[in-house]
Amino acid sequence: MNIMITHIEKFSLAGYLMGKLADLNWKRRFLTQTPGDPKVGGQSRQVPGACWSRVRPTPAVEPKMRMWSEEVARDLDLDTREEEVLSGGTPIDGMDTYAQRYGGHQFGNWAGQLGDGRAITLGEVDTKSGVLELQLKGSGKTPYSRFADGKAVLRSSIREFLCSEAMFHLGIPTTRALSLVTTGEMVLRDIMYDGNSKLEPGAVVCRVAPSFIRFGSFQIHALRGDKETLEKLVNHTIKTHFNNHNVDNDESIILWCKEIAKSTAEMIAHWMRVGFVHGVMNTDNMSIHGLTIDYGPYGWLEDYDLNWTPNTTDSGRRRYRYGNQPEIGAWNIARFLESISPMMKDPEKLYDVLEYYVSSYESISESMWMDKIGISNPQDSDSNFITELNDLLQRSDTDMTIFFRELCHIKKPNIEKLKFAFYDFENIPAEEWNNWLEKWWLRVEASPDRETMLNSNPKYVLRNWMAQLAIDAAENENYKICEDLYQLLKNPYSEQKEFENDYYQKRPEWAKNRVGCSMLSCSS
Repeated sequence: MNIMITHIEKFSLAGYLMGKLADLNWKRRFLTQTPGDPKVGGQSRQVPGACWSRVRPTPAVEPKMRMWSEEVARDLDLDTREEEVLSGGTPIDGMDTYAQRYGGHQFGNWAGQLGDGRAITLGEVDTKSGVLELQLKGSGKTPYSRFADGKAVLRSSIREFLCSEAMFHLGIPTTRALSLVTTGEMVLRDIMYDGNSKLEPGAVVCRVAPSFIRFGSFQIHALRGDKETLEKLVNHTIKTHFNNHNVDNDESIILWCKEIAKSTAEMIAHWMRVGFVHGVMNTDNMSIHGLTIDYGPYGWLEDYDLNWTPNTTDSGRRRYRYGNQPEIGAWNIARFLESISPMMKDPEKLYDVLEYYVSSYESISESMWMDKIGISNPQDSDSNFITELNDLLQRSDTDMTIFFRELCHIKKPNIEKLKFAFYDFENIPAEEWNNWLEKWWLRVEASPDRETMLNSNPKYVLRNWMAQLAIDAAENENYKICEDLYQLLKNPYSEQKEFENDYYQKRPEWAKNRVGCSMLSCSS
């Protein structure tokens, strides 16, 4: 499988000197090319006719750098860990800090104006091989904070930092994380929204992407009937991020929308490939670049349950469950297309884009599944292998990550060889499993494409119980597990046998019903 390379990975660093934040080449394209709020900062309020509001971050009480991505720093030509600025301190020359305004459908319902309630963009940096936006998450109130304090806590910040970098190394399109700084203050949070609030350590993550424009960035203007602002945002987006497209006519707009649809399909197909569940696929959490964004109550499948979601807020409807993610992707694309329709002379043509998303997803997903089981020359009938396999995985209480990794090494078609992947091996339909394995073994002529399988099926993913171990230690001022996981997850397809006993394991019993492992909320 040709694992997709994200925008940031393409950037070349040759010939550039490393320096401080003040030495970077700061840009203000979003601020100069789209309409903004004339008022700076202020209380939570409606901001009609604007794409952004200028706002100053809140300085940390006692900033301490806790985690740092050398890779992202190199992408930025940065070699200093300036914890004060990266925790919300006084912006340096060149920065022009702001919060973005957008709307969104949350759990299927239009929520109106949302915006960056806890995120503040420092600015854009021209790295000479691509412009990247730096954004602080958890650095204070903005006009879009509503009733919240604009802060973030350590547990959610660790999860964001580790997962951003883990997803990148899995080959999944994602925003990146540069730094994690603790603020030295305690933040009040009700982790499960059950009335049991407590004080938690505060933290700020600096995240990095080509931009943080979302589907909801367009929706807020279209649904308010503000075609003028919508057109300016579309023109900016195409000019700065999709300059191989234009808005000259309906056909040009459709080609641009198809690129967004395909990148979204690729992203979600990758999620499904590794068993990742985003947890909050609201339209305001969908990147225009097809990047995984806004790491909240995410999780990886432990047992192969298509109905599982880590988000307790969604526990009733399970709208964003693992097996429903491709369909939600289509639903979100449809909402994006609705927001673009005022730009079209014949909006009906946009249905072609939705159909393109569906066909793209099906094609990409099927190819990824073939790679996972080592079929290098797929035929139409091979889809039956995937259908049967999915059925068996669901009926057998199977650890998805371990099953596919062990399948990479199997030497003969016997389910005993995959025993480690099952939670209750004695009660699986062993005869049916052996029948499937024998048919598969015959299909691959006893020689599956093991190299492709090993590059498609990670050995290590950021399971929630692993992240919780790191959080527990960090809350006691011990960041060793954080650093170990960060290093481990840089090479998720490598054997790394020194980590097997600790991290190549099924979910431990203590994590089965623990908050932060099996149960998460949007609280951060």
